[in-house]
Amino acid sequence: MQIRWFGHAAFILESGSLKILIDPWISNPLSPVSLQDVKNLKPTHILVTHDHFDHLGDAIDISKATGAPIVGTYELTLEVAEKGIPEAQTLPMNIGGTIKLGDGVEIYMTQALHTANRGAPSGFVIATPEGTVYHAGDTGLFKDMELIAELYDIDVALLPIGSVFTMGPREAAIAVQLLRPKKVVPMHYNTFPLIKQDPEDFKSRVEAISRVKVYLMKPGDTLKI
Repeated sequence: MQIRWFGHAAFILESGSLKILIDPWISNPLSPVSLQDVKNLKPTHILVTHDHFDHLGDAIDISKATGAPIVGTYELTLEVAEKGIPEAQTLPMNIGGTIKLGDGVEIYMTQALHTANRGAPSGFVIATPEGTVYHAGDTGLFKDMELIAELYDIDVALLPIGSVFTMGPREAAIAVQLLRPKKVVPMHYNTFPLIKQDPEDFKSRVEAISRVKVYLMKPGDTLKI
């Protein structure tokens, strides 16, 4: 399995024959790739944590071009259907539910402490035969992250650290303690001035309270598991 970061909260996870795109705001200021580059990757599924512009992003355009179904809350799938995505090209779910994508991959939807235009904000646990990844979406710190850790042995946690709209470095470091992943990657920072952060601050906070390995990825980098 490998995970590639396109900046902000946009990633693509590859496991077996699946290419799972998450929160694909590919036109973000930090992205090292073009929208056409991502379409050419032919993602098999598109996961969207909520419908804010920087997370729904280019999902509709990519889905129309590739046929990849959009996975999200029931309300989010209704929203994208209104914008031209066929109902059969959506996979609605809700917090606490699990869907199977094939190749032994399961998607579990978690809560997220945030807002949305429609429906509820969420996160995703992506369990694959090679490992398990938690994409927290936009969220504040919540104690029930401990329950996520009880349910899943998380190999990689993708956590926002930008503050203002999500956790900052201090809160995200505590989230690492609650989630107990093997590795953690900070995201959702430095895309625009309001969420400017020093990822080294997050790294030092995590290392002071745990043995979790922190990977400071650059947009375009790939992490292999």
